[in-house]
Amino acid sequence: MKIQKNQLFLIAGPCVIETKNIVFETASVLKEIAENLRIPFIFKASYDKANRSSIKSYRGPGIEKGVEILSEVKETFNIPIISDVHSVIEIKIARDILDVIQIPAFLCRQTDLLIEAGKTGKPVNVKKGQFIAPWEVSNIIEKLKSTGNKQIMITERGTCFGYNNLVVDFRSFPIIRSMGVPVIFDATHSVQLPGGAGTCSSGQKEFIPYLSRAAVACGIDGLFFEVHPQPDKALCDGPNMIPLKEFKNLIESLVEIHKTVNKFIDIPP
Repeated sequence: MKIQKNQLFLIAGPCVIETKNIVFETASVLKEIAENLRIPFIFKASYDKANRSSIKSYRGPGIEKGVEILSEVKETFNIPIISDVHSVIEIKIARDILDVIQIPAFLCRQTDLLIEAGKTGKPVNVKKGQFIAPWEVSNIIEKLKSTGNKQIMITERGTCFGYNNLVVDFRSFPIIRSMGVPVIFDATHSVQLPGGAGTCSSGQKEFIPYLSRAAVACGIDGLFFEVHPQPDKALCDGPNMIPLKEFKNLIESLVEIHKTVNKFIDIPP
């Protein structure tokens, strides 16, 4: 996966693998959009949502079946794949299929997990925990770099703001970028209301366009979106996912903003 300096890239896909048809439909549409816009695209879908509020929450097909489906997506559409890992054992199973390894926000300080991810030599995207400050990210980066791996990305996904709410501190982007790593904005999880529905999270997807435009204007490297053909019927994170049919117009506007901002804001090497 080659991403040039000052080139906006996209990570997108459904929150979790529900059916093979949903995954393939979403991957096909997103790939076409990214190709038309000439932006690098990494397909995202989780095989397991291990950090859910309730035991009754849908988690996904599990790692074995999930990796099998992700492998088919990768081969069929010739696109790189990213997915969450939750343990050292999972990394050993999934590393041959995943092009980018993602560390979930709740696990961003788990040293053994970070070290094992770094040892794969593959790009590692760490979701910044809702509970840590931007300047604490330097500790995460140091852990990964200790393995010799310098392919590190950090994703901002909002910070806890009271109960069942998140807020985006836009100072986070320049602070983390000053550490010399690409910064990604997770526009969909940033509007999540964690545990807001009691046994599951809620969300305010109507604010996704506003936050994503502001983030691009601040100067970021990548965008992260969870996208679904029918979010209202999604088994996980539906309230904060973008309908697939609406995504094209949004990402086109963001690419245009990036082109303008890119003339004035440089990306660290």
